[in-house]
Amino acid sequence: MPDAPSPAESDYAPNALPPRGARVAAFVAILLGGLFGWLIGWAFVDAQCHHGGCDFRAGLAGLIGAIIGAAGVAVVAVLALRASGEWRTVQHR
Repeated sequence: MPDAPSPAESDYAPNALPPRGARVAAFVAILLGGLFGWLIGWAFVDAQCHHGGCDFRAGLAGLIGAIIGAAGVAVVAVLALRASGEWRTVQHR
């Protein structure tokens, strides 16, 4: 006859939520990805501008770079957080 599960095991509910530290790290990484994307987009257009008046174009390129950078890091962060949560569930088994 199998042993009865201990109270700690019977209270366990599978939870794929990653730890708070990992979520904070992912949030900071997304912010940094947006910042660096903005810097790259702005610098790319600013370096090509040989006359004045390119501030709007450089700012727009920075904004587009920030969106692309943050979105790319967000995709990787979500995949990493999901894998982390699933790994914890597998480790418990």
